[in-house]
Amino acid sequence: MRQTERSAAGTQGSGSAQLGLQALFVLFWSTGFIAGKYGLPYAGPFTFLLIRFLIVIALLGVLALAAGAPWPRGAELRNIAIGGVFVHAGYLGATFAALSVGVEAGVSALMAGLQPLLTAFLAGPFLGERVTARQWTGLLIGFAGVALVVNTKLAQGLGTPAGMGFAFLSAVFMTTGTLWQKRFGGRMDLRTGSVVQFAASAVVMAPLAIFLEGWRVEWTPQFLGALAWLCVVLSVGTISLLFVIIRRGATVEVASLFFLVPPTTAVMGCVLFGESLNGPMLAGVALVAFAIAMVTWKPRIA
Repeated sequence: MRQTERSAAGTQGSGSAQLGLQALFVLFWSTGFIAGKYGLPYAGPFTFLLIRFLIVIALLGVLALAAGAPWPRGAELRNIAIGGVFVHAGYLGATFAALSVGVEAGVSALMAGLQPLLTAFLAGPFLGERVTARQWTGLLIGFAGVALVVNTKLAQGLGTPAGMGFAFLSAVFMTTGTLWQKRFGGRMDLRTGSVVQFAASAVVMAPLAIFLEGWRVEWTPQFLGALAWLCVVLSVGTISLLFVIIRRGATVEVASLFFLVPPTTAVMGCVLFGESLNGPMLAGVALVAFAIAMVTWKPRIA
């Protein structure tokens, strides 16, 4: 009896810890769009990302060497690098490119809402994970909630066709990266593995920054502030949180967290920039919260 109670208490504590990690992830991930908004006027999107990647490589490289962390080799090294290219070069590159060519912010958020749905479609054939009818219902409700949140912005215009394409690609890259990380990167050391992933992404980003953008950057205080936040909080802290959450949970449950990003960003925009929150947007936030509960809920074992 006592063993059962201890087991139940341990499960509850583990669940609370996972919930806390998820909340921190959503909060910090949402700030990336705001930091990008501050920094992108002063650098090309690929140049901005390349500088960010190089700084993170230096920070994590020193940390990994000081700690004597193990470095991946062989097939593990290749798989970790591929996952990094999907998540960092692919997802972030497409997102920053969409913002830089004038895509409407609401459309970008709506495209991000496709990521959990794409993950659910692919989780079965790629990972053998089963998506229940309740989870499918939750995913569709979550997408509807995201649509409500961005409804006001959608009415303002769809942006450029190129921006639409980049926004859709960002969802595809993030879906692929999440699935790849779950399958091949579960045992990755977060210090050395992240160095490998950012280094591989920097190799992809360098020719785009140099030959397409001519290394355009203005070292303004706004750019430096956005860069510092994105390097330390997003690329080091939040990406590490994401990989820990992926290790501990099913990919569909993890992907469903991205439904919370547009509503959270909308609230931040209201607080920081005085942007309005209307009735449909608030209803969308409630729908998203309900959807996440449906996707992640697990029956309690007596």
